[in-house]
Amino acid sequence: MATDDKIENKSEELTGKVKEGVGKATDNESLEAEGKADQSSSKLKQAGENIKDAFKS
Repeated sequence: MATDDKIENKSEELTGKVKEGVGKATDNESLEAEGKADQSSSKLKQAGENIKDAFKS
């Protein structure tokens, strides 16, 4: 996995955690759900990159 991809995925995951936290704190279910979706998307991308890396070796 390229370093840029790792950084981008981690950034998206952290952004999702912040959105989820703010959503919980402000009782904004929409923002909380968006944060969870961002985290899931990031984890899915990371898994895909890990699979690609496994086949490169």
